[in-house]
Amino acid sequence: MFSLKDISPSITDMIRFDHSHVMLTSHQYVVTKKSTVKKALAEIICDALEIHSTLEEETFYPALRQLGMGGSALEKSIPQHLEMRNMIAKIRQADPATPRYDQLVSELMRDVMHHVADEETILLPEAERMLGKTRLNELGVQMSKRRMQLLGPKAGKVAMNTFVGFSSSTTAVVLSAVSALLVGRFLTKKLM
Repeated sequence: MFSLKDISPSITDMIRFDHSHVMLTSHQYVVTKKSTVKKALAEIICDALEIHSTLEEETFYPALRQLGMGGSALEKSIPQHLEMRNMIAKIRQADPATPRYDQLVSELMRDVMHHVADEETILLPEAERMLGKTRLNELGVQMSKRRMQLLGPKAGKVAMNTFVGFSSSTTAVVLSAVSALLVGRFLTKKLM
């Protein structure tokens, strides 16, 4: 019988993809761009980080804790997420036309890079060694379903920010990815 876990990316691959998505978006953020573009890019980053943090806290971290994995890298992840959420709140309250906005986005990205380094060098390899392919894929399915729930109410906002934030040369690629996510959501509902 067909199962989503047979075709789903592993949870660790999904986490790496999220990291890459946020980093790619941050590379598009340039202080000399129009404030509307900077705001759109910052919102893409903020929404992605909020969803990503929730997914890790609800799915990935409990799976690691259940097996006694993660150690100090896992213990500092939740406070790092809290600090990122605090920074996101500050960004959303700031005026994108000011230098302070650029500083806040820069500070958030420094925090993200530190967090990503811990996860990609410690937590993800440990999870891949200890959880095994089947469990990683099961967690990937669980994460995909939850991602669709979290993304659903923000889908229009994410699409609009993507359109505004990315240059016309990359907009088609990004909108295709968003469309693929929405189609995946539809298919997931149909297969369940």
